[in-house]
Amino acid sequence: MLTPVILSGGAGTRLWPLSRELYPKQLLALTGSRTLLQQTALRLEGLSCAPPVIVCNEAHRFLVAEQLRQLKITPRAIVLEPAGRNTAPAIALGAHAALKGVAAEAPDPMLLVLPADHVVKDIPAFQRAVRLAQPAAEEGELVTFGIVPTAPETGYGYIQRGAASGALHRITRFVEKPDPARAAEFVKSGEYYWNSGMFLFGARRYLAELARFAPEIARVCEAAFASARSDLEFTRISPEAFADCPADSIDYAVMEKTADAVVVPLAAGWSDIGSWAALAEATEADAHGNVTHGDVLSEDSERNYLYSESRLVSAVGLKDHVVVETKDAVLVAPKSRVQDVKKLVSQLKERGRYEHSLHREVFRPWGSYDSIEAGPRFQVKRLKIKPGATLSLQLHHHRAEHWVVVVGTARITRGEEVFLLEENQSTYIPIGMKHRIDNPGTIMLEIIEVQSGSYLGEDDIVRFEDRYGREGTKT
Repeated sequence: MLTPVILSGGAGTRLWPLSRELYPKQLLALTGSRTLLQQTALRLEGLSCAPPVIVCNEAHRFLVAEQLRQLKITPRAIVLEPAGRNTAPAIALGAHAALKGVAAEAPDPMLLVLPADHVVKDIPAFQRAVRLAQPAAEEGELVTFGIVPTAPETGYGYIQRGAASGALHRITRFVEKPDPARAAEFVKSGEYYWNSGMFLFGARRYLAELARFAPEIARVCEAAFASARSDLEFTRISPEAFADCPADSIDYAVMEKTADAVVVPLAAGWSDIGSWAALAEATEADAHGNVTHGDVLSEDSERNYLYSESRLVSAVGLKDHVVVETKDAVLVAPKSRVQDVKKLVSQLKERGRYEHSLHREVFRPWGSYDSIEAGPRFQVKRLKIKPGATLSLQLHHHRAEHWVVVVGTARITRGEEVFLLEENQSTYIPIGMKHRIDNPGTIMLEIIEVQSGSYLGEDDIVRFEDRYGREGTKT
């Protein structure tokens, strides 16, 4: 039986402004009604897999858990990386999670390592490739999946195949992203595949090769996982134990050095959605070659990606461009320049702006809040609180809050009082008063919150009780 290890990292830079640091692309529904993370999990149906191990950033933990709950998937573990150290350490933590509780004499768990942010259109072809690779992995080979190239892409690394090894091929070499001329040569030769970043091998086998070729990564990851603690449904890795872990990819750390690397070809409509142009190619277009989402109008426009989140987006005479509108940002770029979007994100960071990391609507384990309006000494938010969810018992030192229920019923704690608030009713929370909102109903609770005071920052919060383990934190 396979144990999927789904890597859900990412900095949220290449698909900005839709993707952000705290809401990266794998958590977005970019090519359908399901998010990329959910599509990755659903891709496993029919493969006889054990519950997956998820390795993700601590900041994404509640979003990841909620998206799996929507699919009724209970993971074997959700491992929280305190800092990104690339794929070699992430897979090592996933391997240790897969081995936890497994007897030493038991068969080596087979890890199917999958990035959470890829698109695979032909699921049967993907599953056939996995089944083809499984016997080799069970015999101790380290298998990677090589994408059969459809064009001389320069945005991917390449794998050169060597001699046949059963139904697979030994790997001659890994090649970094080539220039256009070399990419054309690679594709013409028929000997090269795109490097997908997907793997299949035994957990113990991978850790043994990691200890051989990258012993410091292996040592730190083993110690860090051994000292990990459980936090709700999460496995929390200690920042102190993980701090000294070297950062390296599995390609550099293991696959380029091991003598047992093999590749299986995969032609399944794969894309890593590495840019807006790549997303446009992976999405169905209209008769004019335009990919549209939301409230979009176009006239005499061709081969564009036009995305509207909250208002009308219109284009006249536009060709080969990307236009993306969100509630707080608009991106306009030629398709040929979308790789430079990350430079805009760098500018946002340098200027101390929030848009690189957060959307206007911010998601929390209990729901979300949307900052509708703000000015000197006031802010207006729309709170959405999931059925059965509750905010922490908290207070603020510098702001008061006025709440109006617009949908649903709220249970309000205000000082020593506890009472219900129905639609069209309101209440007031003075500065310094303990308070909490619960949603005892079965529908989403929506509240308009008006904040007023001398300081309205999110760090003006003191938590006393929190079902999500956030006591003492500011988020």
